[in-house]
Amino acid sequence: MAQVDTAETGQGGAGRQDTGAGTWRAGIRRAIRIGSRPGPWKRGLVLAVLALLLGLFMLLHARIPNRIGNLGSLVETVLPWLGLFIPVLLAGALWRRSASAVAALLLPVTVWLNLFGGLLSDKSHPGSDLTVASHNVGADNGDPAGTARDLAASGADVLALQELTQQARGTYEKELAKAYPYHTVQGTVGLWSRLPLSDTQPVDTKMDVGPLADTKPVDIKMAYNRALRTTVATNQGPLAVYVAHLGSVRVNPRAGFGTGHRDRGAQALGEAIAAEQNERVVLLGDVNGTMDDRAFDDITSQMRSAQDAAGDGFGFSWPAKFPMVRIDQILVRGVEPESSWVLPATGSDHRPVAAGISW
Repeated sequence: MAQVDTAETGQGGAGRQDTGAGTWRAGIRRAIRIGSRPGPWKRGLVLAVLALLLGLFMLLHARIPNRIGNLGSLVETVLPWLGLFIPVLLAGALWRRSASAVAALLLPVTVWLNLFGGLLSDKSHPGSDLTVASHNVGADNGDPAGTARDLAASGADVLALQELTQQARGTYEKELAKAYPYHTVQGTVGLWSRLPLSDTQPVDTKMDVGPLADTKPVDIKMAYNRALRTTVATNQGPLAVYVAHLGSVRVNPRAGFGTGHRDRGAQALGEAIAAEQNERVVLLGDVNGTMDDRAFDDITSQMRSAQDAAGDGFGFSWPAKFPMVRIDQILVRGVEPESSWVLPATGSDHRPVAAGISW
């Protein structure tokens, strides 16, 4: 019995030694795993790099060249929407528990807020001396009479229309006659006013270029003229008003962002405004571009956007069903924008825009 007890005692001691050694080895393996596991600053490095690239892309958008498919102008057209990548990257950073990715996101957040944060607050002020409005009524508008009635009910003192067709022109003139005793139509653009108009003339936006352009008769060119200049007699003095509908843009997988006609028109319009003698100027129209686009530098260097100065939000106007960009603009020089807003949709694929201005 003594021998058996001794043997059992020895085996029990060995078992306890083996258990201690196993625990020690398991602890070492656990420590190695913890030590080799990437920390929060080492996880999600790809997300951190993407966040930095997004921030730099927005920060340096003006340096993106237009030589290849007008890439720079295309980026500037959709620039506010690049901010949508920020919450996507943030979600990835939180999922990966990556401190480096979260820290890197400070760059795009700061840049985006610097570019567009001012548009998130309401900058409008009550009251104004004059209300102006602009609307691309749409050549395919199936209800021009209804559109005209909606616009007349807006309360605008001066109303600019673009994309007027010969078939619909009479309808607009009839429906707007009571509210607006003064009007002028030059080609496909027109201006209706409660106040007298004078010195009206078309503005050449270079829709025709090359040798053949000089051979076209004036009446042929006037049929598709897309800009005008007139003087509105206000109680505070004369106001020069420009109405414009610049050339359309196209996105083509091969050619890129096609803006040739529009860019020529923007340059010509900028030259006309620079030569304007009246210190008080308002530009109303569908310019087929956002004011972030470098193509409008000749205009934005002289005038400021009523929406940027006195609006609430981005003021997107196109497409009407789900507006994603503001290509319908109201810009001013020599007067003070007090408010800016987007009117309800009509039968057009654009939404009307309006602004209140003061002297």
